[in-house]
Amino acid sequence: MDGVISSIATLWAGENVIVRGFFVPAYTVKLAVLLLVAFVVHEIIVRLLLPVLKNLSRRTATRLDDIVFDRRLFHRAAHLIPALIIYSCLPRVLVPETEVHSLLRKAVDLYFVLVSLAVFDALLSAVRDVYDMHNKSGKVSINGVVQALKIIGTFVAIIFAVSLLAGKSPLYFVSGLGAFTAILMLIFKDPLLGLVAGVQLSTMDLVRKGDWIEIAKHGADGEVIDISLTTIRIQNWDKTIVSIPAYEFVSSSFKNWRGMSESGGRRIKRSMRFKISTVHFLTDEETERLRRIKLLAPHIEGQLAEMSKFNAEEFSGSDMSIPANGRRLTNIGTFRAYCDAYLRKHPGINQGMTIIVRHLEPTETGLPLELYMFTSDTRWEEYENVQAGIFDHLLSLVPVFGLEIYQR
Repeated sequence: MDGVISSIATLWAGENVIVRGFFVPAYTVKLAVLLLVAFVVHEIIVRLLLPVLKNLSRRTATRLDDIVFDRRLFHRAAHLIPALIIYSCLPRVLVPETEVHSLLRKAVDLYFVLVSLAVFDALLSAVRDVYDMHNKSGKVSINGVVQALKIIGTFVAIIFAVSLLAGKSPLYFVSGLGAFTAILMLIFKDPLLGLVAGVQLSTMDLVRKGDWIEIAKHGADGEVIDISLTTIRIQNWDKTIVSIPAYEFVSSSFKNWRGMSESGGRRIKRSMRFKISTVHFLTDEETERLRRIKLLAPHIEGQLAEMSKFNAEEFSGSDMSIPANGRRLTNIGTFRAYCDAYLRKHPGINQGMTIIVRHLEPTETGLPLELYMFTSDTRWEEYENVQAGIFDHLLSLVPVFGLEIYQR
């Protein structure tokens, strides 16, 4: 035991010793002590200090510190402390410009690069989480930008690591990337296109998570569930999932239904086709019967007053038994007026958007009467319920107006 203590004292004094036939350099003890101190400092920070700070962060009202700890940003940054201790104390333990000093210096520099990359990665992930927390509407996703920055950071770290191992300046390797880049463009064309497209999609706000996307070419018709740097995943309404390269959204066309969702109205555009042979002028009896319909009464009374005045001025003395003489109410026109009045009173229709009931060009399949409007609820189930309810009601009333729906 006394011999061991004596050897340690000799080594600490800066003299080399031989222990059991092995040559032991003088710096061994000092280097071991330095590494031990760095290790102890790291353990104190990680096992004592950081848990206390983490518990304190859980008690605060803000979520920012929780996100930082969840992403282990401080845990990764804690690895820099022992590296700084070794880096600053190494010249006092080893004689500079020796082979061992140079080797350990490179190892510490390389460790700095790797830990810095890990810290940079955690920092970007934390920034993304904070952004997603405050960007609850999901307007612009920065996932693609974050992934691109991570790739750039990894690429820079690799250049620094190789330059440290080779003993060359990083600019030396950057200057030699010209020809190598052309080869990379050919080999990794799709990932590079996806990288550029992912950044464009994020910055131009073309696609967001939760958007309803329709791309017939890829059989995609559903909701965006994930946006990565190179691919976008869409869950179709039949619950199948389609993965589409990001550059497809830039190079080809697609339909995004986000505007419909944000507008607060979902369009209904549907026609009813009537037998043209059932279209006729209303008789006095039919007019009186339809006037008892509450929604139609103002329209019919207004039309009758206007037509009476017009006929008195333009067809005075004419034989009014001839249908061509004068203006008269028609069953199709009255039904169209009823449809318009009904839609403008319907609680499921967005009254701030376009409401049109119009004729389309007659064809061999009858006279189309098109209803054009927007529901006030854009959810699929409610939209279908409102649409079905409207046409259930109107189709049931068609015989009341003396009309018939065309069918083969």
